Amino acid sequence: MPDTLPVLVLSTCPDQTSADAIALALVEEGLAACVTRIPGARSTYRWQGRIEHATEVQLLIKTRVTIHGALIKRLTELHPYELPEVVVVEPRDVSEPYMRWVNEQTPDR
Repeated sequence: MPDTLPVLVLSTCPDQTSADAIALALVEEGLAACVTRIPGARSTYRWQGRIEHATEVQLLIKTRVTIHGALIKRLTELHPYELPEVVVVEPRDVSEPYMRWVNEQTPDR
C-alpha cells in the first residue's frame, strides 16, 4: 500500500455520548486513525428559518484521502443529527512518520 496523504474530517456532535460512540466505531472499523473530541464548542447557526445556539462536541477525524468517502458514509449513518456537519480539510504538509501511521491504521477498503 503506497502512503497517501491524510485528511482531516470535521464534524460536531450534540453530546459526549454520541461523540464517543462515533469515535469508537470509526477507529474500530479502520475508517479513522484517530478521532479527537473537543467538548464545549459553542455553535450559532440558522436551522429551519431560526437562529439556533448549541453547545456541541467538535470531532477532528484523521483518515486517508483514499477512504474518506467510506468514512463520510459511515459517519452519516452513525450520526444523530438530521444534517451532520462533514467538512474535509486537505493538509498542505504532513510529517512523514505521522502519514505512515495514519496509513497503517486505515487500510484500503
